Amino acid sequence: MEVKGPMIWMFLMCCIFGNIIINHNNDFVEAKSLSKVEDLEIEKRLRTINKPAVKIIKSIDGKRYGCVDFFKQPGFDHPSMQNHTYHYKMRPIWKKMRERNTNNTVFGYLWENGVGCPIGTVPIQRVSKDDLLRFDSFGNNHKPRGSWNTTTYDPNSPLHPEQHHYAVARTFGPDKRFNGATMELCITAPAVKPTQFSASRLHIQIGSDFIQTGFTVNPALYKDSQPRTYVYTNSGGKSCYNSNCDVGMILVRQDFPLGTALLPVSVRGAKISHYGIFGLIKDEKNGNWWLQFGDAAEEVGFWPSSRFQQSSGNLVEWGGEVYSASLPSPEMGYGYFLAHDMSQDAYIKRISVLDGFNNIDRRVEYTEIFVDDTHGYEVLDDYKNSKYPKAGHIIFFGGPGNI
Repeated sequence: MEVKGPMIWMFLMCCIFGNIIINHNNDFVEAKSLSKVEDLEIEKRLRTINKPAVKIIKSIDGKRYGCVDFFKQPGFDHPSMQNHTYHYKMRPIWKKMRERNTNNTVFGYLWENGVGCPIGTVPIQRVSKDDLLRFDSFGNNHKPRGSWNTTTYDPNSPLHPEQHHYAVARTFGPDKRFNGATMELCITAPAVKPTQFSASRLHIQIGSDFIQTGFTVNPALYKDSQPRTYVYTNSGGKSCYNSNCDVGMILVRQDFPLGTALLPVSVRGAKISHYGIFGLIKDEKNGNWWLQFGDAAEEVGFWPSSRFQQSSGNLVEWGGEVYSASLPSPEMGYGYFLAHDMSQDAYIKRISVLDGFNNIDRRVEYTEIFVDDTHGYEVLDDYKNSKYPKAGHIIFFGGPGNI
């Protein structure tokens, strides 16, 4: 069949514009051309994240990580780290949060090579230019935050609280101080679109700064729809996921990949649900904040005390946060309203806090629930152990969204 010249031209133009002009409402991001300054800034950020690696390895789910010298990871680029005395063998000094197993847990099973990175290096997930451009296209709205940060609508604020929704239990009282918190978090896989995320997390507010940990289904960050571990740091006006900037967490383990998929995922209605154990604990000796993971509370990494202007946390919350660049909003938890049943609801159990005197509190009776829109989400805070006494203080949360 003969094709005329103008028809070829029109076909080519459609292909070009079809790949360049992409719309948020169609669940993609809008591409744009970069100025020379912007391009240089992107390249600078890539060099910060993708430090020279001893070797490149893959996790069992195919993610690429560079084994970076411990002292060359992005967290050491921060100005406060010039005279640091940290070492990859360091561990926190604390006594009261959890009894430790004598043998350290190894996470080699999370890697294709069965080991992870060599001793003295840490795994930093490799990031491409397209990854940064895709993530930047969402702007500040896509960034996690606490429920306290968006409960007041300010029309002059660049933040848009209607794009974030929460179903959480949170502490209250401005005079409280917290040196840590823990949780056992049910692993679910809520359905999200490419321009959305749905996270189940522990959030500690440290003055105007905060840190979060848990799991998130976040296609913009991880390019899939699996629940994956994450940490998020907001400190001194800077913020990033995992170890992707100089205020991010400093890794100490050579075998734990931040961003690993949490498997197996819980199935609603099954007799057994699956959960992950997370902790954010302040070192009693030097004030560094540590991420702990798993049954043995293995220390994965830390944030130096110098990252934060305030020494202790003043607010803690546990529960779900979702974001959507375009309506309707995504699922949270299992995507259903609550049945007050551990086999039917997403939950966070055995929450605890470490107070300002490093005393552990497993009851945490001074909490309130917060849901910004009950048309899409619910939360139930059961600290009296009425139905599940062995679960300690338990929080049920979730919802279909669609608001």
